[in-house]
Amino acid sequence: MVSTRSSSRALSTGPEASPIIPSRARAVVTAATTHPENKSTPQGWSHAPTSLTCFWLLVSLPLVIWDTGYVLLRPWTMPGGHLHWPVWAPYKLYGEVDHVYGWKAFNAGNGFTSAQGALNAVETVMYLAYYWLYFSRGRAVDGPAGLKKVVGGKAGALAIVIGFSAAVMTLSKTVLYWANEYFSRFDNIGHNPPLDLLFLWIIPNGAWLLGSGYMILSMGGEIVDGLALASKTTKTE
Repeated sequence: MVSTRSSSRALSTGPEASPIIPSRARAVVTAATTHPENKSTPQGWSHAPTSLTCFWLLVSLPLVIWDTGYVLLRPWTMPGGHLHWPVWAPYKLYGEVDHVYGWKAFNAGNGFTSAQGALNAVETVMYLAYYWLYFSRGRAVDGPAGLKKVVGGKAGALAIVIGFSAAVMTLSKTVLYWANEYFSRFDNIGHNPPLDLLFLWIIPNGAWLLGSGYMILSMGGEIVDGLALASKTTKTE
């Protein structure tokens, strides 16, 4: 009887004496959930300019500012003017290639040059506002290629609408510039030899068709995707 009591007592106290040790896997999971990494992840719709958009704006914006200054400060920026050298000296040649920029249009009181220059100024302000919203309101998030700066919410929506609208203005104005020459029977550029016309007028002005056209397709696609995402979210709710 004594041995039986001892055995039963040992059995009853055995489980209490051995402590329960959590598994290593459970400890790792607990530590991971208790101390999450401090990194942002994209939630919902957000926008970031493509590399090609950044490159195009980096190249085109200084040129447009330069061109706008020449147009709106005429005749001081034209040959013989006190602002012509050295900043706007290349426009001596371009004014001979395209009479819209030369003395012919200025002396005739042609307002098309100044009108497109004023629109250039508006577009430039819009592009700068787009960049300001992106860099000032954007945040770094994790993506397939690592950290990437994006802007979301109302600031992101405003940025892409401004950028898209500016690109539409640029493309429309450039098409109008080409159409003006066509419907005036190439009055301002028809005197150029074919090679001069190709390298000094068609290629430079064609670049603005391609650059702004690409931005419209890129940003327009993002706007459509964002609206589709918002519509899908509304339906599920």
